[in-house]
Amino acid sequence: MFCYQCEQTAKGSGCTQIGVCGKQPDVAALQDLLIFACQGLSVAAHAAADKGVADAETDRFIYEAVFSTLTNVNFDAVRFPALIERAVALRERMKDRAASAGAALPACESLSFAPAADLAGLVKQGEAHGIPALADANPDIQSLKQTVIYGIKGVAAYADHAAILGQQDHAVAAFIYEGLASALRQDLDLAAWIDLAMRCGKANLRAMELLDAANTGVYGHPVPTSVPIGHRKGKCILVSGHDLKDLEELLKQTEGRGIDIYTHGEMLPTHGYPKLKAYKHFYGHYGTAWQNQQREFAAFPGAILMTTNCIQKPTTYLANIFTTGLVGWPGAVHVGKDFSAVIARALSLPGFAEDEDRGAVMVGFARNAVLGVAPAVIDAVKAGKIRHFFLVGGCDGAKPGRNYYTEFVEKAPADTVVLTLACGKFRFFDKQLGDIGGIPRLLDVGQCNDAYSAIQIAVALAGAFNCSVNELPLSLILSWYEQKAVAILLTLLSLGIKNIRLGPSLPAFLSPAVLDFLVKTFDIKPISTPDEDLKAILG
Repeated sequence: MFCYQCEQTAKGSGCTQIGVCGKQPDVAALQDLLIFACQGLSVAAHAAADKGVADAETDRFIYEAVFSTLTNVNFDAVRFPALIERAVALRERMKDRAASAGAALPACESLSFAPAADLAGLVKQGEAHGIPALADANPDIQSLKQTVIYGIKGVAAYADHAAILGQQDHAVAAFIYEGLASALRQDLDLAAWIDLAMRCGKANLRAMELLDAANTGVYGHPVPTSVPIGHRKGKCILVSGHDLKDLEELLKQTEGRGIDIYTHGEMLPTHGYPKLKAYKHFYGHYGTAWQNQQREFAAFPGAILMTTNCIQKPTTYLANIFTTGLVGWPGAVHVGKDFSAVIARALSLPGFAEDEDRGAVMVGFARNAVLGVAPAVIDAVKAGKIRHFFLVGGCDGAKPGRNYYTEFVEKAPADTVVLTLACGKFRFFDKQLGDIGGIPRLLDVGQCNDAYSAIQIAVALAGAFNCSVNELPLSLILSWYEQKAVAILLTLLSLGIKNIRLGPSLPAFLSPAVLDFLVKTFDIKPISTPDEDLKAILG
């Protein structure tokens, strides 16, 4: 196997024996083969799209299939053969439609590849179609190809969440087809790949816009909400991941059953959505970021439902954990949208024996909430009460160096405001930073996909001050771990946003020349120390 798509990849260069995430070599091979099959589908779909042919079923499939290969989503080998076979079946259908529309298809293996009849055969095929086997001879083009592929994985994740709630745009799928198909080509130069990377960022902006419209259209705009981080006596279910629809379905099915629902990880911001917070048994938040789940889940006295990526190898609690949607772990019970098995397990477990008050955290500072007090924010800036804004967010992870983000927030001067989003917030989400004239100094914008909200806040402030986003007293201090973070970074770069500090380490798939281009063009900087970076930013 060879995988270097996440920040924690072995030795900072690539996992070759077993994934640091726990991914086994057979699963890595099957994921590589699924991407190859999706590339064949994409070649046909891209050619058909040039003739005006689009297919909503294929669009939905490409989101799900590509999302399945994202870090910490599906570790269950037996779930991949059906996806690979479906990709090939849709490819054949799209080839026929493309030919009928008069589209010319190139001669390439991905268009004729036939999946093996058994799992062992598929694994062998995957080993022959991994990153080393398909690597470009030019290391810089190879670097940009992988950057685009990983960005596409993030785009697919957001597009899938949006589609679940009825928001779709074929243009997003069309870019995925073009990007995956282009990764098979040998005739594109560096300029073409830089263009594809920037367009990947724009496609991700559209996907996040769709997801924002889906979430707020169905559940209302988030409002500032205090969320208990303790617990109350009684039966309980813990929900992790990102999917709001799954959470809503669980809330409906547990209503009146005497079970409290707790969020974990990136589900924390869901407490701010009016339609979800209306459920009386939607109680509080348990635990911190995804990488701590083995310790925290083992201590949770109820059932656990994983809705999207972030799952780790279950330890003593395997019987208590359930997966749904695209998530998979060998031996964990996979359920559809009927959560009867989850509920039954929760009722059989002891639940919390007593109440425990551990305080609360605030969520719900998405764009509507922040822009609702924009005049006060602008006045505070003009009066010198707010000197600077920091967006400190992104992915959390277990690799050393991430305490930087905790220390940075703790040392940020009292006349600065910290906006945060994604699971990176768990390094400091419970810090009491006070307020500036009634404006909290720590504002939780939401999940990682709520980078769209953060962008809209920045654009609105730039408009109010009649300047560009790069001229605002705003600095982005970002942490990355997986492919959604890659997609968001490409979105920021496609918007021309500069001076981003990125850590805790830089992607292994970036070649020195590509990194040099990013530094010179966008002034991307690796994080150093909190003291040095604060001094450089604030003077």
